[in-house]
Amino acid sequence: MKSLTKHVTMNIPKRRAFVNITPEVEKVVRESGVEEGFCLVNAMHITASVFINDDELGLHQDYDDWLEKLAPHEPILGYRHNRTGEDNGDAHLKRQVMGREVVVAITSGRLDFGPWEQIFYGEFDGRRPKRYLIKIIGE
Repeated sequence: MKSLTKHVTMNIPKRRAFVNITPEVEKVVRESGVEEGFCLVNAMHITASVFINDDELGLHQDYDDWLEKLAPHEPILGYRHNRTGEDNGDAHLKRQVMGREVVVAITSGRLDFGPWEQIFYGEFDGRRPKRYLIKIIGE
């Protein structure tokens, strides 16, 4: 069995954003040489998410609007977590809704997606370096 692990660091200049990381994940799958197996991608920060969906800007804005209604950033003192000096209580809740990780099958050396599926990194407390992990396992 083969395996490959990569940690990718990125810096999102805004507090919140969705970044399509599919090309980077596909590059690592090719690098691994795995033809049949699995690819795990997970956010390495408690205020970020990895998820699969369509790469459509209207949908991304809908996510951002919906998440802001569920867990608005302000009022900052509305979150007990922020009483510790943080200002990201909302980001923890947004991450919980959007999820920590995805697993995608690798078939014939490629990510085995359904129509329109892409992998995204969701950032809810950016403006500093953040990491995500790509782990490939298979034959």
